[in-house]
Amino acid sequence: MYTKNIFFLSCTLMFVFFSSHANDKYSFAANSNNSDTSVETKVPNSNYKPAFKGETRIDKVKTSTPYNVEKIAEKLGPPFAIVGMPDGRLMVTIKSGYAEIHDTNGKLIKKITGFPPVVFEGQGGLLDIAFDPNFASNKMIYWTFSESYPPGNLTAVAKGKLNEAEGKVENPTVIFRATPALKSGLHFGSRLLFDKDGNLFVSAGERSILEGRAQAQKLESHLGKIFKITKDGKAAPGNPFLTKAGAMPEIYSYGHRNEQGLDINPETGDLWEVEFGPRGGDELNIIHPGKNYGWPVITYGIEYSGEKIGDSIQQKAGMEQPVYYWDPVISPSGICFYKGNAIPEWKNNLFLAALSGMHIDRIVIKNNKVVGEERLLVNINNRFRDITYLNNMLYAITDDGDVYRISKK
Repeated sequence: MYTKNIFFLSCTLMFVFFSSHANDKYSFAANSNNSDTSVETKVPNSNYKPAFKGETRIDKVKTSTPYNVEKIAEKLGPPFAIVGMPDGRLMVTIKSGYAEIHDTNGKLIKKITGFPPVVFEGQGGLLDIAFDPNFASNKMIYWTFSESYPPGNLTAVAKGKLNEAEGKVENPTVIFRATPALKSGLHFGSRLLFDKDGNLFVSAGERSILEGRAQAQKLESHLGKIFKITKDGKAAPGNPFLTKAGAMPEIYSYGHRNEQGLDINPETGDLWEVEFGPRGGDELNIIHPGKNYGWPVITYGIEYSGEKIGDSIQQKAGMEQPVYYWDPVISPSGICFYKGNAIPEWKNNLFLAALSGMHIDRIVIKNNKVVGEERLLVNINNRFRDITYLNNMLYAITDDGDVYRISKK
């Protein structure tokens, strides 16, 4: 094991380089002086104007509390999710079709197999995972995955009983499918999250291709939607379109592109979401039942080719504005709220795993508005896929399977 050196220098963000050993440790001490400039210095892809002040390129902030960053595991990939287990350990989903249980120091405890076959191509595979609120007694887990389904593939939700001793999932059963199936390896979403009533929020992308993109606005399609379902995969009581003729009753909100981040704000109880834009237009949204989030009619992004999208409009009556957007993109994937007090200035802040941005994004929120932004772990120079909060610490995983623990120094 390499020596764990710790450097501290006030008023400067210091990064200490080590080898790739899984227990490498870094220490950070950040400038406490806020700046009136944005963390984003690159030229935007478009000349679109935000709908309100602070919707993009908010003033940057800096964490003043010293904190440590430790690489506790490596090369677990290709991963999709890192999730805190009810007993305080960690579970990582591997896109090729299995999961791993790790302790909070990164040690592998058990490999878990027995999941249904996944479409492991493009952005597909074994995706997110969630634990039944009564997991301690029933050992039930729920997961999303890309499933082969005529005439192509789709995002599916399944459940089963975790038999840790045997290292497998028992009686796996698909409970929900985001139809229609399409021939695409992109934009499956997806995240999975229990609400306080024991129902599941599920996100599913619009599959990227034009055939799916158009369906993000259609209530008779599951594509480009967030759902609220029971543990049996049925529409949750009180869903906004239960009685609307022709509408899929599981739909909670619509007009989404590719949503890979969901979490509930511990201060307000609101559901927050992030989704990928095309070139520009990554979004942070508060999700309200029955609301239309605009894609592809309104967007702050442009096509990858540089062409305009649709009528090239950013606002329209009856369609929600994002709380915040990014241009250029940072490619926000997993998100979590910091729910503890170990680093007081982080309490109820939102943390995002940024893929193309290659950092962890810290979002400071006040009265449901973004009031500050900070980029963390930028010198690690890696694509961050997911992040979770567990026992006053953050655990983040990169696309190539490195796990980092972030804690108060």
